[in-house]
Amino acid sequence: MLLKSTTRHIHIYTAVVEDNELVPADQVLTLDVDPDNELNWNEDTLEQVYRQFDNLVESYSGEDLTEYNLRRIGSDLEYFVRSLLQSGQISYNLNSRVLNYSMGLPHVG
Repeated sequence: MLLKSTTRHIHIYTAVVEDNELVPADQVLTLDVDPDNELNWNEDTLEQVYRQFDNLVESYSGEDLTEYNLRRIGSDLEYFVRSLLQSGQISYNLNSRVLNYSMGLPHVG
């Protein structure tokens, strides 16, 4: 069964991607960061998100894989992304098709 957690900028699925389709997989978590490209990322900040994801998944080691636990991980990652935005490590993509300042108004110098 496909379990998922979706927040504005973090999507987690118990699935693998095959031919651009999600295929349920009980033992695999797939992370999609900022699917609408609302934020400007660099490799370092994306790597920080993936490391944080790995740490959160590890912290749930031995527990049942439930939608509730996935949502907790997704919410924690969304909060982490917000901290990256507030610290200036990432910024809003002002050319995005959706301008939704869900994490606060952008800072303009």
